[in-house]
Amino acid sequence: MNKIVVNIEYPGAFISVNHYKYKHFTKPEAKQWAETLGWLIKAALAQYTMPPIEDWNQPITVRVDGVFKDKRSAPDLHNLLKIICDVVEEVSGINDRTFLTETGGVTYGEPRLTITIKEVS
Repeated sequence: MNKIVVNIEYPGAFISVNHYKYKHFTKPEAKQWAETLGWLIKAALAQYTMPPIEDWNQPITVRVDGVFKDKRSAPDLHNLLKIICDVVEEVSGINDRTFLTETGGVTYGEPRLTITIKEVS
């Protein structure tokens, strides 16, 4: 099974579907974060000797796990998936309507998100 895992800093609540209008962020910091995520995904895909993502068994699964400063600062992970899936769509060319999505665990510590993209087995 092909799979990549990307870790990225979680900068705060402005990275949310609540601040997102049809592939456009309401804050420039959020746009920069999405661009950084796209480059991290591209780098992870290029690092492994595997078939191109468009040749993976479909549908692909996009999962997000999060580490947050405390319970109060932890967002609803589901609200982050729309943005993450749009970034994966942009990078892969695969329509995000076909993605399976998963929300994973929430823990507390240094804020970051772990995004796992994998093919179905």
